[in-house]
Amino acid sequence: MHGSSRRRLSPVGGPRYPFPMDQSTIAGIPPAAFFSLPLVISVLSQLSAQVFKVVLYSVTERRFAGDRFVNAGGIPSAHTAFVTALAGSIGLQRGVASDIFAVAFVFAAIVIYDSFRLRGHVQRHAEVLNRLLAPRRDVPGSGGDGREQPLSEHVGHSLPEVAAGIVWGLMFALGLS
Repeated sequence: MHGSSRRRLSPVGGPRYPFPMDQSTIAGIPPAAFFSLPLVISVLSQLSAQVFKVVLYSVTERRFAGDRFVNAGGIPSAHTAFVTALAGSIGLQRGVASDIFAVAFVFAAIVIYDSFRLRGHVQRHAEVLNRLLAPRRDVPGSGGDGREQPLSEHVGHSLPEVAAGIVWGLMFALGLS
């Protein structure tokens, strides 16, 4: 193998840091050790979407809606924002023709489909089951002991909630990449 143009896989004298020194930064600060910038952007996108939901629903419901931070459903879809920010920032950093963008795009498509279609069906099933079981929950001798809680009906997303999540995630990817 004399004169071979094959590159060595083990970097001798490689970087001392777990992230490349030329990697993009947020406001001049490199991402935390062991985290990639797309991951940081995605987490910020999801957390901010959840905080936005708390504020939005607190105002519209005229009560503190802190449960919206951890519950599924609502506008914008935080799951959609997360995967859109991830795919968008990878596409901007590595290019849309890269293999890693293809993986992120397919992952995003599956999560978005799941949040809209599959979880939407689960939500509708929960609504129907709650209506069917409501009369039996507190009737003595019906098998219900009064302690059964209704199923959560806020698990899926509507098309506008998913669209808002896509826009939210893209804004983070474009703004922070």
